[in-house]
Amino acid sequence: MGASDVNLAELIGSRICHDLISPIGAITNGLELLEMVGAVQGPEMELISGSVGSAGARIRFFRVAFGSASDQPLGRAEVVELLRDVERAGRLKINWNLAEPVPRNQVKLAFLALMCCESAMPFGGEVDITVQGTGWTVTGMADKLNLDSGLWKGVTTGRFANKLSPAQVQFALLPDTASTMGRRITAETTATQVKLRF
Repeated sequence: MGASDVNLAELIGSRICHDLISPIGAITNGLELLEMVGAVQGPEMELISGSVGSAGARIRFFRVAFGSASDQPLGRAEVVELLRDVERAGRLKINWNLAEPVPRNQVKLAFLALMCCESAMPFGGEVDITVQGTGWTVTGMADKLNLDSGLWKGVTTGRFANKLSPAQVQFALLPDTASTMGRRITAETTATQVKLRF
C-alpha cells in the first residue's frame, strides 16, 4: 500500500461510518422514546439497547481509526468518553494517560495500535496509551496472549508473508499511516505484553 491507497482507505472509512452513524443514532432515539412511554420493557429491550449502544461506540471508534484525519485537536474528555463506550462493549480496560488535547491524526495512530493490541488479547486485558515528548507508546497486557508472529513482525514494515484478513487490516494501515506522518512503528512482544511505539 502507498499513500494514495491509505487516503482512499480513509475516505472509504469516513463514508461508511458517516452513513451508518445517523441510522444508529435514530434507532437509539427511538429506543429511548419507547422506554419513556413504557411501551417495551424486559430483557429483549435490554439486549436491543445494549447492541445498538455497542454498534454506535464501535462506529465512532472506527471513524477515528479508519477515517480521514487532520491535525485538528481532540480533547481528553472526548477521547476518554469514546474509549469508555468501547470498553463497555468489549473485554479491554483502556487507559488514556494524556491530559492535553492531541491532533486527531495522532489519535488515529493510537487507535490503530490499540486494535493491533486487541487482536492479541482475545480473553481481555489492559491497554495503556502514553506519550513522552513526541513519542507514543501503546502497551497491551494480559495473562494470556494469542500472538501471530507474522503480523507483529510485519507491522513494523507493512510487509506480510501471508495475505491479511479483514480483521487484520489495522496491521497494514498502522505503518502506512505512520509513514505518511513521518513516523516509524516499532514493536516488542513478550509472553504477557505487546508494545507499539511511534
